Amino acid sequence: MRCLAILLLLTLGPAHKLLAGELAVESDFSGGSAKVLEIDQAKRVIRIEPEANPQRGWECWWYFQVNGIEPGETITLDVGNAPWATPDQAAISTDNVTWKQTSPGKRDGKRIVYRHEVDGASCWFAWGPPFRVEDAQGLVDETAKSSPHATAFELCQTRAGRSVPALRVQEEGVPDEQRKGIWIQARQHAWESGSSWVCRGFVQWLLGDDPRAKALRQKARITIVPVMDIDNVAIGAGGKNQTPQDHNRDWSDQPHWNSVKVAQQQIQQQDKAGQFDLFVDLHNPGANDKNPYFYTTTADYLSEEGKRNLEHFLATARLEMIGPLAFKGETRESGPNYDKNWTKISKNWVTKNTAEGVVAVTLETSWNTPNSNQEGYMIVGRQLGMAIERYFRNMP
Repeated sequence: MRCLAILLLLTLGPAHKLLAGELAVESDFSGGSAKVLEIDQAKRVIRIEPEANPQRGWECWWYFQVNGIEPGETITLDVGNAPWATPDQAAISTDNVTWKQTSPGKRDGKRIVYRHEVDGASCWFAWGPPFRVEDAQGLVDETAKSSPHATAFELCQTRAGRSVPALRVQEEGVPDEQRKGIWIQARQHAWESGSSWVCRGFVQWLLGDDPRAKALRQKARITIVPVMDIDNVAIGAGGKNQTPQDHNRDWSDQPHWNSVKVAQQQIQQQDKAGQFDLFVDLHNPGANDKNPYFYTTTADYLSEEGKRNLEHFLATARLEMIGPLAFKGETRESGPNYDKNWTKISKNWVTKNTAEGVVAVTLETSWNTPNSNQEGYMIVGRQLGMAIERYFRNMP
């Protein structure tokens, strides 16, 4: 095909030659997604929308590469058409590894326009800093390789045959029968990439040199799943409200998704052994939520012990999660007035199906702020780890 293109240029003459530095968009890679509406080569404007994935949930995630850039020129990116797809600042990278934010975009109805000066001949734009299937597997493998306290394992195979990587962490300390059981998971909604970066920050703190991390490793067995909805992350789909339901509405007696089914089995096994104490499901919230907050289960599900433990956990989280993305004490309840399928939300299922004192919460980390980037998210993860350590150290 390349030879044919050169032949056509020679045959058709100068009027039909491609311009040097002609912009081109590529999204055919892991996690990539973009519907290109127009590329105005003269004005250097790219207009896109999230790619449609019927039955795969909200169309809000986008992530693509731009080639043909003249280093130092300003590229204009015009994105629509849903509010979930238009963050105030987009993510941009020149190496597809380190991401920063664009300047705030200008809104025009359901669309937003970002302008960014690009240093290289190519760059990647995304809704937020991507955390791909490869990143989840790499985090698990590299952590297990570098730390004697971490073990990599496969949670399950998805319906599409992809592996769901997971990590188990503990250090020699208290007898196993006295260990606390902690389960941390992210990305039940595939588009919420920030939650996986929070997870990464937690893992880095947990396996680091902080004496408090060591103390937690010695008294607990911590299970970590960086991406629950691997299949939708792989293809760049949203996942939220997919068919037959998203992962966070699948926690029932007969779950559809394999990762949910196996997570339930492992949580119940730990609980039966008397070694399950804390469940944290990591998410990103709505565009207007500028500070992290926790969803809690309905008060009707909680015993007096459960209420005391939840209050204690939230108090420690407020002490430790001080920002720049700070938890200021806000909580919301995922009860019958929240969603018709509220009983099938993960933390509600966990609360209903484990011991009375177990704390199960959803942490919603803001994605639409100047600090909603790799560094900001990972700070939240580190501070979450410190909150968990304090919670168990000062149990009432």
